[in-house]
Amino acid sequence: MTSNQSWTMRRVLSLGAAVGVSLLGGPAAVSLAQNYSVAPLYGTLNLDAGFTPDPQRVDVQAGGSTNARTLNLGSGCVGYIATSQPDVRVNYEAGRFDTLSFHVTSDVDTTLIINSPDGQWHCNDDFNGMNPRVLFNPPGSGQYDIWVGTYQEGRTHSAQLEVSEVWRSS
Repeated sequence: MTSNQSWTMRRVLSLGAAVGVSLLGGPAAVSLAQNYSVAPLYGTLNLDAGFTPDPQRVDVQAGGSTNARTLNLGSGCVGYIATSQPDVRVNYEAGRFDTLSFHVTSDVDTTLIINSPDGQWHCNDDFNGMNPRVLFNPPGSGQYDIWVGTYQEGRTHSAQLEVSEVWRSS
């Protein structure tokens, strides 16, 4: 599927979400609760391979009132998120780097949910203590929509999302 086809498919799916349509496919249901057609809450990063500075950082308020487990995104997708729009969007043009890393730091236990350019859901909780990380190796070009969750329903907490092409083990 080309990047334009993936973009078009994601927009069609978000339109279905807006009118309450459910779509089933494969062994697990695909959730349409996340809306890709609206601007993200905390901004968009447009990054080309080799971007500087590395890492790029975005301050967010993690959390929301929707339990990610109820969205059928996959067994590792947990925490409470705001589903009305992504927290952050990253438009990435892949190149010479083998890894694209998304990492969250906060004083509270956070979770990370990412819809990648191919439409797949990637989630993590507690990669390093309370901090989640999702790695793409190799990363694809296109739009990454990111939600940062917490374990406290309806409450938000300060957090920072880091996007990096340089692998760090901590």
